[in-house]
Amino acid sequence: MGVTYKYFGAPDGATAARVPVTMRPEELGGDELGMGGLFTKIKPETVAAMVLTGIEGIPLHKVPPLELVVLHPDYAVVKLPMTVVDPLRGIGEESVGAAAFIWSTVPDRGGPRDAFNVYQLLHEWQDFSHRLHEAGHQPYCLVWP
Repeated sequence: MGVTYKYFGAPDGATAARVPVTMRPEELGGDELGMGGLFTKIKPETVAAMVLTGIEGIPLHKVPPLELVVLHPDYAVVKLPMTVVDPLRGIGEESVGAAAFIWSTVPDRGGPRDAFNVYQLLHEWQDFSHRLHEAGHQPYCLVWP
């Protein structure tokens, strides 16, 4: 049994913490549990490291931790640092490609290894970053086994 990670935006931690207990991940929308979220099997720690290492040049061991918003027996909600989504809005195609290549060469890390898969994932995150910014939301992740 795998874990599903549902990334979504919310204006604050209190809103993010009110994830309906009875809802399955496939019933959830996205931003503020409406439309525009992002489902993936990639851990939020990996996404944070991928962006901060590949784009910001932060060494893997200096990537900031995630903030636990709520821990429930059936799920958890974590907040990603804003530094994870902000850098994605201002970069172009060359920077996305370079970040994908950089992440594909980082030793001792989890997540996708193929540079093209990382490239596609970063593009999805770039779109997600724009939606969050336009809504004035912060990035959260629902972790659901």
